[in-house]
Amino acid sequence: MLNVYFAAGARMWPRYQAPLAQALAAAGVEAVVTEAAPADPAAVDYLIVANGGVVSDFAPFTGAKAVLNLWAGVEKLVGNDTLTQPLCRMVDPAMTESMVEYVTGHVLRHHLGLDRHILNADAVWMPETAPGPARARSVTVLGLGELGSACARMLAALNFRVTGWSRTPKSLPGIRCLSGDAGLAQALAEAQILVLLMPYTAETENLLNAERIASMPASAVVINPGRGPLIDDAALLAALDSGHLSNATLDVFRVEPLPADHAFWAHPKVTVTPHIAAETYPETAAVVVAENIRRAEVGEPLMYLVDRSRGY
Repeated sequence: MLNVYFAAGARMWPRYQAPLAQALAAAGVEAVVTEAAPADPAAVDYLIVANGGVVSDFAPFTGAKAVLNLWAGVEKLVGNDTLTQPLCRMVDPAMTESMVEYVTGHVLRHHLGLDRHILNADAVWMPETAPGPARARSVTVLGLGELGSACARMLAALNFRVTGWSRTPKSLPGIRCLSGDAGLAQALAEAQILVLLMPYTAETENLLNAERIASMPASAVVINPGRGPLIDDAALLAALDSGHLSNATLDVFRVEPLPADHAFWAHPKVTVTPHIAAETYPETAAVVVAENIRRAEVGEPLMYLVDRSRGY
């Protein structure tokens, strides 16, 4: 009988207890899952963790075969020197669907110019604001992982002219894929709507800085449901104030909850959403966790294993 320690925190335990038991049984894995701190950490076979979890020192868990994260982001774990066990990030199909819906909704909102009509308190008739077809709009997605690729495919299916960028070369049918520094410059230069879906690493912090924002087309829009530190906040606000950018829709921030006195809240060109673009769903995430435990037990490769040299 395997010993699985749910170390993601007491707040999450009630939501995950039943789905994990069901998923493990369906996978044919005999395990006891508990949120109670183990009397003997060395006897724990697997840890399930999340941001804000209860374990910061993984050294005592000498028998652990893997640490399974319930979040897509692992930036708070990869720098932990005590975590030497294999680490897996979460790729939850339901979370991917939610991200696609969020991104598609806001891309369409900005493409169609819906705000000017929804907020039309002066009752101005504006027939000249018809947006034209999606095929005339360039959308750039920075980051072509699971989430970015899914969003790029959906936007391309709606006939947007989609460009995807990733650090290393990738190929997606029907989508122009660029990579490297030269590719990033080209992708930004054509980004009428920019979607940020990259992981947060030392290399991606402030990726969208003043210089790169200036290289984007006039009146471009930024949508960030990825990670807050990808954007230089001051540079973004300056570009909005100058009119170079027409709008920013932000779901993630350097500090969360976003402080009440932050300039984003009151800025007329900023939409703030409270980190709701996509979340991990217990029923589907539990299936991923159970499958990874099953794989580890029979010697199959783990899914979504983190490359610590890359930080994701």
